[in-house]
Amino acid sequence: MKIISLSKVEKYEVKMEGASGAWKQIPLGSKEGAPVFSYRVFSIEPGGHTPYHSHPYEHMNFVIEGSGVLVNEKGEEHPINAGDFAIVYPDEKHQYKNTSPDNVFRMICGVPVKYE
Repeated sequence: MKIISLSKVEKYEVKMEGASGAWKQIPLGSKEGAPVFSYRVFSIEPGGHTPYHSHPYEHMNFVIEGSGVLVNEKGEEHPINAGDFAIVYPDEKHQYKNTSPDNVFRMICGVPVKYE
């Protein structure tokens, strides 16, 4: 068993092309011996966004703070807020944007550990 405080987890800037003002932390993953799933936490600054991208695995998200939009393959923006869950399916193009002028958008992202 392990308990890890997010405040003690190193934060990395998301450097993928197309990302802006997005940061990633991995509180639970392969380093902690997780065999199947990894939990990542993304913090997106006001006006920031993840890259518009796709990948061959699903990820499940839970918004823990703030609000924004989840952009789908058609470029349509769907509002997403603290307390909301979302799933992005394998190979589905997507992007998260923080639409708040003042507040951080923060979400937990669960993925297979080999893709953390």
